[in-house]
Amino acid sequence: MGPVLAGVLQLLALTAALALVYVPLGTYMARVYTSDRHWRVEKWIYKGIGADPDTQMRWPAYLRGVLGFSLVGVLFLYLLQRLQGVLPGSLGFSSIEPAQAFNTAASFVTNTNWQSYAGEQAMGPLGQTGGLAVQNFVSAAVGMAVAVALVRGFARSRTGDLGNFWADLVRGTVRVLLPLAFVAAIVLVACGVLQNFSGIHEVGQFLGGGQQWNGGAVASQEAIKELGTNGGGYFNANSAHPFENPTPFSNLFEIFLILVIPFSLTRTFGVLVGSVRQGWAILATMATIWVGFVALMMWTEFAHHEGALRIAGGALEGKELRFGVGASSIFAVSTTLTSTGAVDSFHSSYTGFGGGLTMLSMMLGEIAPGGTGSGLYGMLMLAVIAVFIAGLMVGRTPEYLGKKIGSREIKLAAVYILITPALVLVFAALSMALPTPPHSILNPGAHGFSEVLYAFTSASNNNGSAFAGLNANTDWYNTTTALAMLLGRFLPMVFVLALAGSLARQQPVPVTAGTLRTDKPLFAGLLLGAILIIVGLTYFPALALGPLAEGLAS
Repeated sequence: MGPVLAGVLQLLALTAALALVYVPLGTYMARVYTSDRHWRVEKWIYKGIGADPDTQMRWPAYLRGVLGFSLVGVLFLYLLQRLQGVLPGSLGFSSIEPAQAFNTAASFVTNTNWQSYAGEQAMGPLGQTGGLAVQNFVSAAVGMAVAVALVRGFARSRTGDLGNFWADLVRGTVRVLLPLAFVAAIVLVACGVLQNFSGIHEVGQFLGGGQQWNGGAVASQEAIKELGTNGGGYFNANSAHPFENPTPFSNLFEIFLILVIPFSLTRTFGVLVGSVRQGWAILATMATIWVGFVALMMWTEFAHHEGALRIAGGALEGKELRFGVGASSIFAVSTTLTSTGAVDSFHSSYTGFGGGLTMLSMMLGEIAPGGTGSGLYGMLMLAVIAVFIAGLMVGRTPEYLGKKIGSREIKLAAVYILITPALVLVFAALSMALPTPPHSILNPGAHGFSEVLYAFTSASNNNGSAFAGLNANTDWYNTTTALAMLLGRFLPMVFVLALAGSLARQQPVPVTAGTLRTDKPLFAGLLLGAILIIVGLTYFPALALGPLAEGLAS
């Protein structure tokens, strides 16, 4: 079997698996967020945190819950790292330096999981499992809660109530993420992924010295790392490490975990708004982008005129031979089109155009299918823009799901669209203009600029992957990427929840002959076009200076 055919067959198998679970998982999540019952363990949690899960919240109260909970998470994780040297379960590792501790705390609370350290050389089981893995669960649950709040804004009328943040947070964690992660961890253990609490071991003797490796609860952390679109690896090599991802099957399974909740949430959206066809339209847009980017990535990594790459059968530098170019391409696109950031190959080693595709995937806003929760609400914000454009074309007040998109709604959606590009471009420009930050760049020329552009694209979009050539463990990059992660996560949420509150107060307008049908292929095409045009106009100059210049020069 040739490598190209192997890659295509893996893509088909993955698509079939996602299609198989789409309806049951999406419908189940809709029931989770509409249930009137509270499980006993949930009641204990509500009692412990002093929350009333039956109290309805308007958008400012919902937002205060999101921000307050996340602030506590940042402080807790920061202190856990700073005190690691005196706490048990540290394997003798010293405390994390302040700038790096702040960066890591911001990273995991924002669902980014950017890592400027080597996991197995910096943290013991307490920090990895008790700190980072916990945030893998709750940061994903926060994203799902905000997405559900926005959907309620479309579904409800003449009320400002968006549900209860604490109930949404707990249910997303207890009823969705924990059971799925438990099953996924068992599958990963069966594939050979480590799961223990062993310390540091000496393995073999090489040239008079030994090699050290440490064990840990890797499978359980790996499961939620992918399922919650988190991405932070237990080991520095992330999912390229055989202890995290040992076989081609485990690799395909991890890609499945990355995509399964974001894609299935479109079904949840359709059920909650009372029209599953609306969910199909959003799914079709997401799937078209994902398949198209996978095809482009495979083409640019397989097709070469250079003799060495042609003989090798593709661009193999930075890729694990046990996965090959095809599977690595699927993983690279899936992890950057979502907010995962996990890697089974190193994106800095991709071809110029291939590296550019990973950046462009993030620049789309990570909406295809995007992060756990954040992908859905990002796509819905773009859908608001799309119906507004359609309204301008025909001279009619735009409507989406029976709600009028007036000046307030379009302003909120427009500011949401502008936040992330502003963060990316401003921080990247400062890093190139100031005298000290460029010293962290490993490669000169266009590729060196791509390293910086990739870093802030990844941080601002809460992805977490990196072009490995950049030394990000400096005070400048630890501080600026942390700020980019925090602002890129929580500023958009402000406008998402404000839009949800505005929509929930409206009275639905009746469907007429002039109403744009947003459950038809025409709207999916319009939405796709709006996404590509917005991203192209925003980022093309920066891409031309980096990956496009590198690709044309090779």
